[in-house]
Amino acid sequence: MTKILVLNGPNIQLLGIREASIYGNASLTTLEEKLRVVAADLGVEIEFLQSNHEGELLDKISDSYGQVDGIIINPAAFTHTSVALRDALAGVDIPTIEVHISNIHKREEFRHHSYTADVCIGQICGLGLDGYEWALRHLHKHLSA
Repeated sequence: MTKILVLNGPNIQLLGIREASIYGNASLTTLEEKLRVVAADLGVEIEFLQSNHEGELLDKISDSYGQVDGIIINPAAFTHTSVALRDALAGVDIPTIEVHISNIHKREEFRHHSYTADVCIGQICGLGLDGYEWALRHLHKHLSA
């Protein structure tokens, strides 16, 4: 069975609380429940990790080598600062899709650059939490090809 890892970076645990005008009203738990339903429909096993700690995300990526078939990652603020996350993703060479709830290209200038996008098969931004579902569906399609 195809296994997908969903990684979320700093402050994503605050979904539904933090800046609802940007990130919406749904919680991280709601997002994970929605993705579990989609994964079951696709016949995909799904695992989640949210961390505010870069090292924990790095460890999970390296530990995933040979264990998962694909990764969906919202590096959050680490998108714009972490060469280490980029190198970890490149190192394991697991097909990855980067997701952002907001359109990072319409926000503050510092958010326009992603250190991780160039090692991902795609980037989805600005579609709210639906972006995760589209990432899951596309990754499943990509891995099934």
